[in-house]
Amino acid sequence: MQPLLIYNTLSRQKELFKPLHEGRVGMYVCGPTVYGDAHLGHARPAITFDLLFRYLQHIGYKVRYVRNITDVGHLEHDADEGEDKIAKKARLEQLEPMEVAQYFTNRFHEAISSLNCLPPSIEPHATGHIIEQQQLVQQILDHGYAYVSNGSVYFDVEKYNKDYKYGVLSGRDLENIKDASRELAGVGEKKNQADFALWKAAQPEHIMRWPSPWSDGFPGWHCECTAMGRKYLGEHFDIHGGGMDLIFPHHECEIAQAVASQGTQMVHYWMHNNMITIDGKKMGKSYNNFITLPQFFDGSHPLLTQAYTPMTIRFFILQAHYRSTVDFGNEALQAAEKGFNRLMDGYKAALRLQEGQKVKGQPQVEMKYVDELREKLYDAMNDDLNSPIVISNLFDACRVINSVVDKKASITAEVAKALAEVFHTFAFDILGLAPETGNSNKAREEAFGHVVDMILEQRQQAKNEKNWALSDKIRDDLAALGFEVKDTKDGFSWSLNK
Repeated sequence: MQPLLIYNTLSRQKELFKPLHEGRVGMYVCGPTVYGDAHLGHARPAITFDLLFRYLQHIGYKVRYVRNITDVGHLEHDADEGEDKIAKKARLEQLEPMEVAQYFTNRFHEAISSLNCLPPSIEPHATGHIIEQQQLVQQILDHGYAYVSNGSVYFDVEKYNKDYKYGVLSGRDLENIKDASRELAGVGEKKNQADFALWKAAQPEHIMRWPSPWSDGFPGWHCECTAMGRKYLGEHFDIHGGGMDLIFPHHECEIAQAVASQGTQMVHYWMHNNMITIDGKKMGKSYNNFITLPQFFDGSHPLLTQAYTPMTIRFFILQAHYRSTVDFGNEALQAAEKGFNRLMDGYKAALRLQEGQKVKGQPQVEMKYVDELREKLYDAMNDDLNSPIVISNLFDACRVINSVVDKKASITAEVAKALAEVFHTFAFDILGLAPETGNSNKAREEAFGHVVDMILEQRQQAKNEKNWALSDKIRDDLAALGFEVKDTKDGFSWSLNK
């Protein structure tokens, strides 16, 4: 079995994973800004890093998984302009900002939990760590990489770039960044438009504010992750994750803040999941294709032809490698729904084989097959979490299981048990799939009922044709399965008594 390799965005290559402290992993993942319902852009990193969390624990690591809640300081533009998104929502709806934050935090937890994502070890809120963020800002000021302007504090990117290198994660050159914002040059409080806010002085109408040595205000968006990552994982930790859209400016600024405050980088491995599109277009309100997770689950968005269960969404996301783009469309989701059901049916069939099944003259499924399957599955996971290859190998296992069900192959009880265990470990424990509940069961029950009605209509036809032997056989066979059939003046009725 090969060792675990993960792609490090910082080095732009796969690297052997070796934690800083043997047997322990510290992992920080950027969480949501809680001013609206969770959407696909939240689902993908949640599932990606849940997969990593599950697998690291499975192979024996003790993992501290930290995922933040951004409940202040995320402005409408990365240029440190505009209104705080949560404060804006609160003002429009005449609510307390923390009322908005709490409501959508609860909604986020509900949606992400339905995707069967394990909760993180620690879920710190930005508003609960204002002091730590102020301490970070002061350290950067003390080291000469920030300046105060009209009560706000800005990071001096140009000065930092002379001593270190700004752009190591994104590969961007500072001159190009400055050129891209040249039309704003000389406007506002910044020395340079590439500079970013560490602390913002609050305008009189701004609701969310805290006292500081510089002004009554609030922290810049980038501060919280550096401050909270360091508080809960230390000055150096293993993994920092998030969506690819966060590489610049958010994660680039995080690196600069860490180096400017402590002289060294905090994070060893930077991991990023790729973006999602909907029917080939970037998801956005301007395209009218902004679909929240609750809308996927109930099918209420006009672009959706049906509702899709949480497990269909999870399975669909895992069918693609986390570093590849994923395009959501109804046809692709319907195919994922069928694929997920086929996988679950394969597992149920595997459980039925545990008694063993020998068919004379048919090829035997050997323990060697299970051992090779297990090794392929581990090798796929160890190759930068290659979930599509894991799923492909599980489908191959389904074909083997079905060949035994169809009496085209034999299997012993020992091999059947081992095969079911491997299937369970990778499908449920590692991929985090789960048998559907709720609406899916309801649909299956309806289909089940239609089949029973169809059989009883055939019995009624047999009675009409005075074929009493067939009529009685259908009634007796259904009774043996737990169905009570009653003949009525209008035809028949039935109930399931178990």
